[in-house]
Parts: sequence; C-alpha cells; structure tokens
Amino acid sequence: MSTANREPPRPAAGRAGIKKELPAHFKDYRHVWVFIELERGQVHPVSFELLGEGRKLADKLQVQLAGVVLGPPGEAVGNAVAEAFAYGADLVYIAEAPLLADYRNEPFTKAMTDLVDTHKPEILLLGATTLGRDLAGSVATTLQTGLTADCTELDVDTDSSLAATRPTFGGSLLCTIYTLNFRPQMATVRPRVMPMPQRTDKPVGRVIRHKLSLAEDEIATKVLGFLPDNQSAKANLAYADVVVAGGLGLGAAENLQLVKNLARAIGAEHGCSRPLVQKSWMPADRQIGQTGKTIRPKLYIAAGISGAVQHRVGVEGADLIVAINTDPNAPIFDFAHLGIVTDAIRFLPALTEAFTRRLSPHSRDKLAS
Repeated sequence: MSTANREPPRPAAGRAGIKKELPAHFKDYRHVWVFIELERGQVHPVSFELLGEGRKLADKLQVQLAGVVLGPPGEAVGNAVAEAFAYGADLVYIAEAPLLADYRNEPFTKAMTDLVDTHKPEILLLGATTLGRDLAGSVATTLQTGLTADCTELDVDTDSSLAATRPTFGGSLLCTIYTLNFRPQMATVRPRVMPMPQRTDKPVGRVIRHKLSLAEDEIATKVLGFLPDNQSAKANLAYADVVVAGGLGLGAAENLQLVKNLARAIGAEHGCSRPLVQKSWMPADRQIGQTGKTIRPKLYIAAGISGAVQHRVGVEGADLIVAINTDPNAPIFDFAHLGIVTDAIRFLPALTEAFTRRLSPHSRDKLAS
C-alpha cells in the first residue's frame, strides 16, 4: 500500500507532546522565593501562608526558601525580615529605599526584577492581593516569563517543573499550568487558600541586601497623601472563624436578612455566592468563592447555595461545613460535613432562635474557640 499521501503523525496531546528545552541561561536558576508583602508597616498574612507552601516546594526541589522584603529603611523592614525567618525562610533578600515607603508599580517592579536578574530564583510566589496582583503582572511582563494567577494548588512535577493549578471556564474546571521554557516560574495565590504554617521563634538568618538603582525623579507616579478606605474593614470574611452565607436558594434579596440575623446571633461574618453579587443583592466584598473571598473558618454555614466548583474551592478549607438546601442532589452535599435537606427560609429563623436562647453574649465569642 502506498504511503505517499499519508499525513505525518500528530504530536501527542498534553504535556507528553510538548518538547521542553530550557535555554542554557535559565539552567542555573535555583531556589524558591516568596514576596513578603509589607505595606504601611504591616505584613499581609498571605505572605506567611505562601512561606508555608514555599517550604514544601523547596524541600521537594532540595533548594533554599527565601523571602523578599521591599520597603523603606526602618523598624518595619526589620520586623518583616524576622517574621519571614519565623515562618520558615532560609534567607531573606532586602531592598530598602525611601521611595519604597508607599507601593508604586515602577520602583517595586524595578527592585524585584533587579533582584531576580541578579540572584536567579526558579520559582517566585506572590499573594493575589491588590498589591500582589499589580506587581506580579508587571514583573512577569518585564522578565518575559509565565505567570499563573489565583492558584488553588502548587506542586512540583516529576521533572521539577512548578505545577500550578487553578480553576478555569468560570470555575467549572481545574487546570494545571506549567512554565516550561522560562524562568522564574511565577504564581499568585489568594489569601486563605493555603493554611497558615506554624510560627517558630528563631534567630534572624542570612540577609542579602540589594541597592535600588533608581531615583525619585525617574518615577512618573507621586504619592500626595494616603486616605484609608473606611469601608474596607467591614467585611473580614477571609479571616473570620465563623461564616454564614446565602445563595440563590433564598429566593429573594430580602431573605438575606435571615442570613445576617443568624450571623449576628452567633458572632459570625456573613457572605454570599457569586449569583447574588451579579444580581446586586449583596456587595462584591461579601462574595465567597474563587472569584471572591477564599475562607478557612472553623464553621461555615451555607444556606441555599448549590456548591459549584468555583464556590467549592473558596470554602473547602473550612473545618466544618454545614449545608442547607432543598435539593438533595446539590453538589454542595458532596463536600459538606453536615447536610440538611430543607427550606432554608424556614430553617434559618428556627436556627437563629435556638442559638439566641442557648448563647449568652460571652458564649457567642467562644463559639469558634
């Protein structure tokens, strides 16, 4: 049989069909870095969560875990360095300069990219905060490397590549993304996605200082003042010990008051699923899920929430999940620890009344202890 018209074989699907050829100048990139987000004297807790995850990656790769602190000269930077070591860093890189006192994209990007070009990490992790997202995108673009945003899982593949998993297609699927031919491999992770590691007091270790070669008059943006957002502290879902949330199963916007009443009775934060924000029933800072807040409470009560994948990845770190839904086949029952098949509109007032009778003002504070 003639084979003259036969098509050439197609490459195999998936990673098996991808030829990985790391350029020679990237082969000496080693170690795992975590950006320690320091803003107005405070380190964002997501930095410590990432140090815990970075420790696992560094141990698998048999390399060092480093923290990166950018900020103005002073006590705050020193405290951030000490905390980085307490949460597992082997060494810390520091760039101190007065023009790093307030976050601006230009000087922070310059400091980070200079550090990367000089010391060559293979993995760089940042928190998916407002600051972290802005910095990560700019650094990845400047370095011309890959960035996987809002990851829910990080691991090391058999060939030592970073396997960064995140939801896609509106949260209906999970995909794992690799940066095969570029370094560093970058990823952002939202607060509370990863568990907080144990803090251990220990002496400050090796510190490497980097001088930022940038002058104030070279920066286009100027900080004229700082006005705190008075609304930003109202929703503290990510770090709440008890959370009560409602979904479309509540039927109407006014029924969200039932969720708020229960939350008030037990000293909890209240939230909602994505469809309720899309309907403008609740503000976006109350949304729970992959495209909202990730939570890790000791108790999570979900009323009238079906439990789509994008919601699941935002709540499955909770110690105890109680689901209330009329549909016995709702996906949320697949991962809830306790499921109650009933009408949340009737059940929530009864539950609130029962808690109110049993809980004194002092015992409400002890509910999550």
